[in-house]
Amino acid sequence: MMSIAYDYSHDTPRDAVVLRKQLLIDGRHIESVSGRTFKTLNPATEEVIAVISEGNEADVERAVVAARRAFLGVWGNMRPAERGHILFRLAELMKQHGDELAELESRDAGKPISAVLRQDLPAAIDTLTYYAGWADKIHGDTVPTRGDALTYTVREPVGVVAVIVPWNFPLMIGMWKLAPALACGCTVVMKPAELTSLSALRIGELALEAGLPPGVLNIVPGPGRVVGDALVNHPGVDKVTFTGSPGVGRGILRGAAGNFKRVSLELGGKSANVIFDDADLDAATKAAAAGIFFNAGQVCSAGSRVLAHENVYDEVVERLTARAKALRMGDTADKITALGPVISEKQMKSILDYIDIGEREGASLVSGGERVGDRGYYISPAVFANVKHEMRISQEEIFGPVVSVIKFKDEADALRIANGTAFSLAAGVWSRDMGRVQRFAKKAKAGTVWINTYGYTDVRLPWGGAGDSGFGREHGTEALANFTEPKAVWMNLNV
Repeated sequence: MMSIAYDYSHDTPRDAVVLRKQLLIDGRHIESVSGRTFKTLNPATEEVIAVISEGNEADVERAVVAARRAFLGVWGNMRPAERGHILFRLAELMKQHGDELAELESRDAGKPISAVLRQDLPAAIDTLTYYAGWADKIHGDTVPTRGDALTYTVREPVGVVAVIVPWNFPLMIGMWKLAPALACGCTVVMKPAELTSLSALRIGELALEAGLPPGVLNIVPGPGRVVGDALVNHPGVDKVTFTGSPGVGRGILRGAAGNFKRVSLELGGKSANVIFDDADLDAATKAAAAGIFFNAGQVCSAGSRVLAHENVYDEVVERLTARAKALRMGDTADKITALGPVISEKQMKSILDYIDIGEREGASLVSGGERVGDRGYYISPAVFANVKHEMRISQEEIFGPVVSVIKFKDEADALRIANGTAFSLAAGVWSRDMGRVQRFAKKAKAGTVWINTYGYTDVRLPWGGAGDSGFGREHGTEALANFTEPKAVWMNLNV
């Protein structure tokens, strides 16, 4: 078993205070109609850190009514520039409360605090600031058609948006959806993941402090099969944006068909990170390790399949194994901790089951793949060698710190393997041959291709995939299209 330096001296006093959180509907913090609550745990310690009101269909109804009222009223009639000012104020409040937000996210999602401070929080603030600047710049075009008419287009907010957020990056992905929706003039009912609701509820409090009118942002935590289904099926919801599993995504599409509401889905991946024999192996394996072990592998674009050319295959396996063994696990409050726990006992068991499957299929478990310690949901980072493309660990999303290293012969073989899954979210390629990497980028079935790097995202670039990775794009100007409807206006000039 992998050695681990545990120090729970930080976790115990932080978890000693159990938070009490309510729903946020129409600008008020209220109990659920049922009065039911649920507990949320710190995955690093298994201690209860909060008791949260559990929403149901009746709470969704209240939230949608409030959102519709705000859309038709104060928010829909507010000057776009003023909407932008409110979002800028919220961004400033997030900066002022950054340490608090980071600690909430770390405890709730089991993330190392250093990762939240380095990536999640700055990315969320950057996203909010970016779309705050767009609020008064969303416009249509004048289109010349004929001399006796003035014809032009406008872009109008789509209406009430259901924002359904995953548990792996609740703060960051939540803002990916919330910021453009609000900037476009929509109102929102947000359902945070049941496992990680705390940062969303705190953002809701800060939004009210920033001046967001009641009903513009409503937050209803609770089970996906109850709150999520109620939002998807509600006729008063005009748009659903969801990040999560393909299975849930298919259910959302079926539910949304009832009133033809618009849907955008980001559903995960099984991304290939391809290393040719002329690559900088030190840089490539360093990035490959980060690409799969960051956030304990619970990343939709994780490079869970490392494809290594047969000439350097053994060296790639050796280097990845060394990096996996060197990762420091333990207290998420310690800023030198690199690898935290997975989100829950259920997820831990699922990952360990996949590790058993990989061994039964004939892959070689070179390192890791065991539960570490008896407190918290820690799994030592696993490296599989001798993985065949057809194996389940190569085809199915594990969503944990597990990498499959697959051998390939040439460009065509690498491309065949890289494109040979139902997912198409992201891919990476490493080579000094610029013609080769450009050929790969052109033919790769992926919404994002990284060349001689891996894992970077920016709110200014589109993000999404196809197939089992979903459809639609977040980020950049593409996200504005998610939350607006174009309208054509034709004015007769002969009147």
